[in-house]
Amino acid sequence: MKGLAITSKGVEEAASVEIKELISAHCRIESGCVAFDFKNLRDLCLLCYKCQSADRVLYLIGTFEFENFFEEFKTFIEKTGFDEWVDKSKKFKVECIREGKHDFNSVNVEGKAAGLIQNKFKNKKFDIKSYDILFLVYIVNDKCYFGVDFAGFEMNKRAYKIFLHSNSLRGTIAYALVKESGFVKDDVALDPFSRDGVVAIEAAFYAAGFPVNYYKKDKFAFLKLKIGVDFEKFFEGVDKSIKKPKAEIYSYDHLFKYVDYSRKNAKIAGVDKHINFSRVELEWLDIKFKKESVDRIITNPPTSKNANLEKVYGEFFYQCDYILKNNGTVAIVSRIPDFVKKHAEKRDFAVHREKEVWSGEQLLKIMVFKKKNI
Repeated sequence: MKGLAITSKGVEEAASVEIKELISAHCRIESGCVAFDFKNLRDLCLLCYKCQSADRVLYLIGTFEFENFFEEFKTFIEKTGFDEWVDKSKKFKVECIREGKHDFNSVNVEGKAAGLIQNKFKNKKFDIKSYDILFLVYIVNDKCYFGVDFAGFEMNKRAYKIFLHSNSLRGTIAYALVKESGFVKDDVALDPFSRDGVVAIEAAFYAAGFPVNYYKKDKFAFLKLKIGVDFEKFFEGVDKSIKKPKAEIYSYDHLFKYVDYSRKNAKIAGVDKHINFSRVELEWLDIKFKKESVDRIITNPPTSKNANLEKVYGEFFYQCDYILKNNGTVAIVSRIPDFVKKHAEKRDFAVHREKEVWSGEQLLKIMVFKKKNI
């Protein structure tokens, strides 16, 4: 069986690693998504419940490349067998997600797809509110993926993000940043610019094995599908794996307001007991931590011209040099990468790896630094 995880562009590699960790699947990275093989439909339910890197998780019915989309989509629907999925339901809905430039829009695709499915299965009804199965059409440039959406909602939208900073990270990108840092489940990790706590919360989810959608058990589209899974036992079984993490995770900010935001969001997420919150000025980090005692510094530093960025970044990398272990890493996501690298170089930090990620239309860069003398 084939599955598809839709991601933010640039998060595909992190998603591939996570899918392998969760369901031991063979993965293939593509643009904006990860295709994978799986053995049991329960695996898709598990990804919907725990996967921190995916926007959507699909049972993949089929794919095709196109020049004239609507003509080729019509042929695809007519020739592709997915009777077993339609037989599980009476009413269906179609959604479309597009990436790239096209001479049609998502609404056009949804309407056309609904008509074709209704024409193929005469006794089925299209219903956007009360549906039993959700078909998703995912179009990336000249390639189309068609499948059954198992989550039924945008998984990148975190329910815990109630108290927001104006420059808040997507949860999926924060998770990718945590994974790119090399964070493992017994590390000492610090975010000194916590803002609304997203980085620390995503690290805590991972370290504790806490399902990112723990409080959305009744929201999943797969609950309406007859797939032979006892969902009550499924959730109970997964939740038994939650444990107190060995990692020490610190969420600091210089403003009480953002420390409060972080703590409240973490409590809503269910992981506040796994994170240490405090108001700490950058200049105090070498007092809060012993020399070379932190494994990972993972953060989204300020980029506003209203801040004294020269001073902030100079102090930040000075503190990193003192508190970071010799084999540790500094992982930063930023829209001003050249400025970050300039200040890292001054403190003898070298880029270990870097990659571009997209948050909607905003290009960001993840950079992982190590000390040069190591």
